[in-house]
Parts: sequence; structure tokens; C-alpha cells
Amino acid sequence: MGILTWIIFGLIAGALAKMIAPGKQAMGWLMTIILGIVGAFVGGWIGTFLGLGTVDDFSLGSMALAVVGAIIVLWIFGMTSRKG
Repeated sequence: MGILTWIIFGLIAGALAKMIAPGKQAMGWLMTIILGIVGAFVGGWIGTFLGLGTVDDFSLGSMALAVVGAIIVLWIFGMTSRKG
């Protein structure tokens, strides 16, 4: 995928993950894009590890892996940024 495709893909995956995951994620659109791109890498790694596929094109399966990866990243971020 090209860089523009990764940006659009990241924005969609990050926005879906923020809608699905519980809690308040105070992120702007740039952080949402970064969340989606990092989530795509995490989801692709997990998908490859489990034999479910990779994130290598703009498809429904790739988007699902990216959203799952972004939810995992949000969860890890939430666990590390808790106060108290």
C-alpha cells in the first residue's frame, strides 16, 4: 500500500477502534491516524502469528485485523497511563 492509503486506512481503523473500545480517548485526528497505523502493524503481526492473514491490502479482513490491533494498542495505552 502507498503512504496515502496507509493514512486513510489508519484513520478509518483508528476511528473504529475508538468507537468500539470503552473509555475516553482524548486524541486528535493525527493521533487517531497513528493509532490506526500502529494497530494495523499489531493486527498484522497477530494475524500472521495465528495464521489469520496479514494487513497488506485495503480489504475487510485487513481492516478487521487493524481495528483489533488498534483496540489492543488502546488497551495497552490505557493500562500504562492510569493514574494512582
